[in-house]
Amino acid sequence: MSKPTASVKIRANPSPQQVANPCVRNCCLDDGDVCLGCFRTLDEILAWRSFSNKQREEVLMAAEKRRALNAG
Repeated sequence: MSKPTASVKIRANPSPQQVANPCVRNCCLDDGDVCLGCFRTLDEILAWRSFSNKQREEVLMAAEKRRALNAG
């Protein structure tokens, strides 16, 4: 009896890495529904999983601007 072999699927063009979730597990929303941990809006946080990498990068840039405004 032969041993079963595992099938391995190899992609010719693997998809690019997903942009990492910026959550720092310090969730606290301000009066404008912006998280004071990652500086994403509540809507951005809720939609994160459905965003493309491009949309995620746009959210990260917007969050960084919010962080800078908050620090200044």
